[in-house]
Amino acid sequence: MKRITTVVFLAAFGLGCQQTNPIEPTGVAAGGSSAAGNGIVMSATGNGTYDAGVIVTFSMNALAKADGSAKGEFRHTTTLGGELIDFTGRVTCMAVDSANGRSWIGGVITENNSTHSSFTGAINQVGRDVWFRVLDSGEGNGVIDRTTFLGFEGGGGIDTSAEYCEMKIWPNDPPNDRTGPLTSGNIQVRP
Repeated sequence: MKRITTVVFLAAFGLGCQQTNPIEPTGVAAGGSSAAGNGIVMSATGNGTYDAGVIVTFSMNALAKADGSAKGEFRHTTTLGGELIDFTGRVTCMAVDSANGRSWIGGVITENNSTHSSFTGAINQVGRDVWFRVLDSGEGNGVIDRTTFLGFEGGGGIDTSAEYCEMKIWPNDPPNDRTGPLTSGNIQVRP
């Protein structure tokens, strides 16, 4: 029963990346980065573990340029019921709400090493779109950054990573709904 509950939770958690009640972020405009000399105007970086009903290990490095292009990589991996869930992707888009420490990251699956049958379907294959969002809550004791599990092409009515990044969905009732707290590590979101 716990395995089924966790799969349902992970699925709902992933779908949380895809709800259709977007907010209008502030501070998304380019500029002001220490990396601006090489055209980088926004970044979201981090690694560690987060609680999505199971502990998920993640890493990410997403960079956006002034011309609207994005680059970087990400990985999310966990085990569920003794079966592996393991995705690596290439960043193709991102958006940042610097005032609230939020970033939306979209990309393409470059590796799927999952053995769990819920993550080996057509939408989970190499070349398909995937996305997630992160929250940088700041620095200091008691501050907890957050992230979501991956959302997949077609979920929640979203067909592409570009569409996800453009929509900038952030469910906020309750605050930061459908995001998991980091249990270790750190996330940095920079304009």
